[in-house]
Amino acid sequence: MGGFSIWHILIFAIIILLLFGGSRFSNMMGDVAKGLKSFKQGMADEDDDKMRRYDEQRRNEPPRSEPRQLPRDEARPQEPIDVTPRPAEPAAPPPRDDETR
Repeated sequence: MGGFSIWHILIFAIIILLLFGGSRFSNMMGDVAKGLKSFKQGMADEDDDKMRRYDEQRRNEPPRSEPRQLPRDEARPQEPIDVTPRPAEPAAPPPRDDETR
């Protein structure tokens, strides 16, 4: 009823084996496996390359022993923030319907 059962999958697999043959099918699966392996290796190489560039960048930066201080003319004292609650404004009365329209 709209889905594949185990029998559908088995019949489909038998038809594929009959059409392509055992050796041709296994060769195709071997090629797929090689492709996946090379893809994973490429992804790992890319990650290694990124990590190597990051390490080189960290080595070329001067060591920071203290946090950077702002110059004296840029430092400004902060004003205190007023946190006292303000009274709520009264809500407007609902509009009245005139019955003399």
